[in-house]
Amino acid sequence: MKKEFLDNISMGMFLMSQQQHLTVKNLQQTEAIILAGGLGTRLRSAVPDLPKCMAPVAGRPFLYYVINHLRMQGISRLIFSLGYMHEAILNWLQAEYPTLDYECVIEDEPLGTGGAIQFALQKTKTENIFIVNGDTLFRFDAAKMLQQHLTSNAACTLALKPMLHFDRYGVVALAGDNTITHFKEKQYYAQGLINAGVYLINKESFLQKLFPTKFSFEKDYLERFITDKKFSGVEQDAYFIDIGIPEDYNRAQQEFARPLLNLSDIHDDWTLFLDRDGVINEDKPGDYITTPDEFVFTKGAPALFKKLSDKFKRIIVVTNQRGVGRGIIQHEDLITMNEKMLQSVKQVGGNIERIYYCTDIDDLAFYRKPNPGMAFQAIRDFPDIQPEKCIIVGNSLSDMKFGRYAGMYTVFVTTTNKNVTLPHSDIDLLFESLKAFVDQI
Repeated sequence: MKKEFLDNISMGMFLMSQQQHLTVKNLQQTEAIILAGGLGTRLRSAVPDLPKCMAPVAGRPFLYYVINHLRMQGISRLIFSLGYMHEAILNWLQAEYPTLDYECVIEDEPLGTGGAIQFALQKTKTENIFIVNGDTLFRFDAAKMLQQHLTSNAACTLALKPMLHFDRYGVVALAGDNTITHFKEKQYYAQGLINAGVYLINKESFLQKLFPTKFSFEKDYLERFITDKKFSGVEQDAYFIDIGIPEDYNRAQQEFARPLLNLSDIHDDWTLFLDRDGVINEDKPGDYITTPDEFVFTKGAPALFKKLSDKFKRIIVVTNQRGVGRGIIQHEDLITMNEKMLQSVKQVGGNIERIYYCTDIDDLAFYRKPNPGMAFQAIRDFPDIQPEKCIIVGNSLSDMKFGRYAGMYTVFVTTTNKNVTLPHSDIDLLFESLKAFVDQI
């Protein structure tokens, strides 16, 4: 196989640098606990009949945005610490995230933030665990946080947000080596670093402290043991919102609202993600495309890729290939099919930047759609990709979920499923084929 085409074909982590590989590997060995058991008394006037994290924001529960950010950071397994009205969260998780790898713990009575973390740790499997709140979103960089945590051998690493002119939060002070030296009480500050409510803890170090069943993580752990000089802080000037009070909850409605997808607004800084079978080539519903001879382009392709390549900055193919994992398709045949696609597209003046494929047979596999692993990988490989300037075109609702989880716009083509119609919560636009989509851009 020619190297120029092989370099466009990737699965999982094949084409990463050594440093990227180590970072992503470590992230895949990390989990996150989401604290979602609060009573939400301050928000009761705005959302009287739901847990605080389930408050609707721009048509989705706030918890939806928290989960998706964690997964797009490469954190694939989640533990939910639940309490008040936990049934609503459990039912929603089962309906919205059937392929999410998660577990839940349910408090019989409030345990405090520390007690809730300690209780949830019994479900964790890894050495280092992220902790976030279900009613707060901080778009932290998990790789940067993990790298500092491991390098400094910290017991706990905090994500810190720089702020100006505030009195709602206390301030965290750092030494030159990013060790946290002390926590300052709430008062007015002209500027400072606040605790953004995101932690990365070493489980063994934390559990060695032998805490009671109920305790405060902030008071009884962070403030009490700060003299150990084992707490690290990572400053990140990223988006932050806490919906715990009505005015910020109302602000979130505007900030999380997505503009409608207008194809005329697409410019050359957008990325197009394409499913393969049923979009680029003819599909065999209920069966697999098993050999290169069975790979037949859909109507108008590959010539469509010239216009697509002129319109989009890059084109990326993301395809589940469970048939390889089941032994029905030979891996060599899959590579040959992908090479055939790349060559044909190149001959008409188009370009496919990269092909990602997942051969895993487990629905919970992070890189298998609808899970967002292939989108996560693409963004790691091409850091200039902005999810809000991405479109996924697919012929299954799994493709649409993949796009939504990754923060993309979604376009459904009805090549193999004529029964899907609009409006649909996971679909922005609908066309009968890839050609019909291309004709409109």
